[in-house]
Amino acid sequence: MALEKGKIVVLEERVPKLKERRRQKANRRLIAYISFFFLLILCMIYFQSPLSYVRHIQVDGNRHLSEKQVIQLSGITKRTSFWKVKEEEVRRNIEKHPEVKSVTLEKHFPNTITIHVKERRRIAYIYDKQTFFPLLENGYILKKRTSKTAPSDAPILINWKKGEDIQEIAGQLAQLSPSILNAISEIHYTPSNEDRYHITVYMNDGFEVSANVQNFADKMSLYPSIVEQLDPRVKGVIHLEVSNYFTAYKQPKKEDDNGQTER
Repeated sequence: MALEKGKIVVLEERVPKLKERRRQKANRRLIAYISFFFLLILCMIYFQSPLSYVRHIQVDGNRHLSEKQVIQLSGITKRTSFWKVKEEEVRRNIEKHPEVKSVTLEKHFPNTITIHVKERRRIAYIYDKQTFFPLLENGYILKKRTSKTAPSDAPILINWKKGEDIQEIAGQLAQLSPSILNAISEIHYTPSNEDRYHITVYMNDGFEVSANVQNFADKMSLYPSIVEQLDPRVKGVIHLEVSNYFTAYKQPKKEDDNGQTER
């Protein structure tokens, strides 16, 4: 009986400790439930309130399209939920514009969207009826984004009427390096009975190039090395049709002090 009494005493001593542990465990569980409940409420308030709206829209990579145009094309507004912005949908919306080549999107928590735009190059401007029409690298002509002022960021095409001829020169210009393309001022379509693809090109450095549309890109790749061998003070025509050679402009005859022409 004494042994049994000892066991009873030990159990009675442990009961308060067990109750305390159960109470602490229940309290922790209650705190977890309450915290989860309040977190859920806060999430619901956040998603339903302006706090979840897009607050900042940044655009980079655009050159000819304005930031405002890109944002309008994206369909994102200051009342769009940050979490409902879908990259695929935004990309599809912006790429509908013919001047846009590709788009990527970045989301920066809590409410900033960055739109990265890659535009198609404007490789030339078609001059027609005192208006300049941008020509893109894929041959598309922007008929709604015209200018009355001569642009300086790409060559000007003069006397180009037929669509197939324009597409032909567009394909050639798209192959040129930016440095050579930027060195061209004007490209005149000057066909002859012998060569319907003949063009006359005026360079920004004062030289003139006589060439053919069909092999223009390959021939123009030689231009920098040809010019290096020429005297920059003597301007003339660089022929790049079949063989490559240079002919200087005829120099005007000078008169001496007595009015006699020097020979």
